[in-house]
Amino acid sequence: MGTATLPSFLTDLPRFLFLTGKGGVGKTSVACATAIHLARTGRSVLLVSTDPASNVGQVFGLRIGNTVTSVPAVPGLSALEINPDQAAEAYRERIVGPVRAILPAPEIAVIEEQLSGACTTEIASFNEFTGLLTGEGSAAGFDHIVFDTAPTGHTIRLLQLPGSWTDFLEEGKGDASCLGPLAGLERQRSVYADAVAALGDPHRTRLVLVTRAQRAAVEEIARTRAELAELGLREQHVVVNAVLPEPADQDELATAVHRREQEVLRTMPPALSGLPTDILPLKGENMVGLEALATLFEPAAPPPDRPSTAGGSADLPAGVSELGNLVDELATRDHGLVMLMGKGGVGKTTVAAALAVALAERGLDVHLTTTDPAAHLAETLDGSTPGLQVSRIDPEEATRTYRETVLRSKGASLDAAGRAALEEDLRSPCTEEIAVFQAFSRAVNEARRRVVVMDTAPTGHTLLLLDATGSYHRDIVRQMGADGSYTTPMMRLQDGEHTKVIIVTLPEATPVLEAEQLQTDLERAGIEPWAWVVNDALSATRTTHPLLRRRAATEGPQLERVLAAAGGRCAVIPLLATEPVGVGALRVLSEGRSAVTV
Repeated sequence: MGTATLPSFLTDLPRFLFLTGKGGVGKTSVACATAIHLARTGRSVLLVSTDPASNVGQVFGLRIGNTVTSVPAVPGLSALEINPDQAAEAYRERIVGPVRAILPAPEIAVIEEQLSGACTTEIASFNEFTGLLTGEGSAAGFDHIVFDTAPTGHTIRLLQLPGSWTDFLEEGKGDASCLGPLAGLERQRSVYADAVAALGDPHRTRLVLVTRAQRAAVEEIARTRAELAELGLREQHVVVNAVLPEPADQDELATAVHRREQEVLRTMPPALSGLPTDILPLKGENMVGLEALATLFEPAAPPPDRPSTAGGSADLPAGVSELGNLVDELATRDHGLVMLMGKGGVGKTTVAAALAVALAERGLDVHLTTTDPAAHLAETLDGSTPGLQVSRIDPEEATRTYRETVLRSKGASLDAAGRAALEEDLRSPCTEEIAVFQAFSRAVNEARRRVVVMDTAPTGHTLLLLDATGSYHRDIVRQMGADGSYTTPMMRLQDGEHTKVIIVTLPEATPVLEAEQLQTDLERAGIEPWAWVVNDALSATRTTHPLLRRRAATEGPQLERVLAAAGGRCAVIPLLATEPVGVGALRVLSEGRSAVTV
C-alpha cells in the first residue's frame, strides 16, 4: 500500500481510533486494513473488537479471544476480542474471590446471584474497554489502539457508559443490587473519569464513521455524529466503503447501482459533508485474509477487456426459493412470533418489514416491532398499510415506564427516605437492561393473540438479551419447581408453534459463518431456527458487469452452506436496482418479481 493511496483519516493519527457505523458497512475490514498498515509502518498496534459478535479472528484466520494475541503474519500487530462471557466471569471472580473463604456459603450464593444478570455482563465488558482507554494492563506499550466497535446504537450506549457510571457514583450510592457490592464500581471511579477525558481529547481519540453509499446507512452516521459529538468525540472523519466505480458497459443493474450511490454521495447531509471524507472502491473479492485486506486502500482495478455474459437465476443452487414462499407458510396462522435475527447490516429490518406488509395484506392482524436501538422501521416502510401496527422497543421509553411502575408499586408503601433510596437505585444504568427485557417479554407474549414480527438488534446483543431471558426462566424454575404451572418467555421462544426464528444473512463467507454460529448458539438455548433468508444475492440477478460477476461467482458455495444449515427452507432476495423503501417496494420482495430484477 503506497502512501499516495492512503485515506486521509490515517493522517496524523492519534493513539485511539474508533470505527463505528451501521452493521454490515465494512467496519471490521477497514479496522483490520488500518491496523495492518500501521503495523507495517513500524508502529506497535492493538486491534480491539468491542462487538459481541466479533469476526476479527475470522478475517485473520486466527483464534482470538479475551487476551492480547499476536498476529504472526504482521509483526507489531496484536488483536483482542472483548468476550462478554469471559469478561463477566473474571469480573464476578474479582468481586467474590476475596470473600469466598470468609463469608458463609448462603451469602456467597446471594452475591453470585446478584452478579448473574445481563447487566453485570455489560459492566464487565465496559470495564475491559475503559481499561484500554486509560492505558492500563494489556493496552500498555502500544503506539495505537484501533477499536472495531459494535453497530451504531450499541456503540453509543458503550461510549455513554463512562459518564453514566461516573454520574451514578457521584450522585448517590443506591444498593446497586443488580451489580453486587458497590465496591466493584467504586474501585473504577477514577478509571471512568480518565476514560471520559480520553474520549473527549482530539489529540488522543479520533472517530471514523464508516458507511456505505446507501441512504439509511448515511442517515444513521449523521445521527451518530451528533450524538457522539455531544459526548465529546468531535474529531470525526467519514469513510464511504465499497462504492461501485462507474461502469464501462451498459449493464442495467451496475448502472442503476452506480447512479443510486452517486446520488447518495452528492446529497450527503450538511453535518457530514463538512467532515473529511474518504471513498473506498468496491472490490471483486471478499475482504478476508491479509492478501485481500492489503488491497482495501488501493484504487479500483481496471475491468477485464471482455465482460462476462454469464448471469441470472441459473446461478442459484437447486432448493432455494423466494420470500413469498415463506409468507405462504406463515400466513396459515393468525398469531405467533416471527423473529428476524442475524449480523448487523444483512437487511433484517427490510426483510421484517416485507414480511409484515405481506402478512397484513393477507388480512392478518400484525404488529411489527424492533429491539434494535439503531433500527428505523418507519423510514423503511415510508407509509402504512391496513392491519399493520408499527412500534419499537425504545430503551429510554421502556426505562421511564419501568421506573414509574416500580415507584407506583414497590415505592407506594415506603417512607420518604425509603422512596428516595429506591429512586436513587433506579437511576442506575442497569435499570435500562431490566426495562428492555420486560418490554421484549411483553412482545413475546403478545404473539399469543396476533402476529408479531420482531426485527432484532445485531447478533451479539440479541444473544445477550436471550441470556437475560434464560436467567429469568431459571429463576422461575427455582422458585416454582420444575413441575410448576407457568410459561416463561424463554419457553415461548423454544416453542416452534409459537415462535418462528428466521436467520438473515448475506451470500458471503463471513456473514454465513457468523449465521452458522448464531444457529449453534440458538440450538444450545433450545431454540430451533425455522428458516434462512439470503439477502442481496448477485447470483439471483441478470447482471453481466465484470466486477459484479466476480462477486457473484463467490456466492455459490455460501448458498450451498446455507441450504445445508437451513434444512432446505431458504429464500433468496437478489440485489435490487433501487433500495427497497416504501410499502410498494417491500411488497415486490414477497411477490416473486424480485427474482428477475434488472
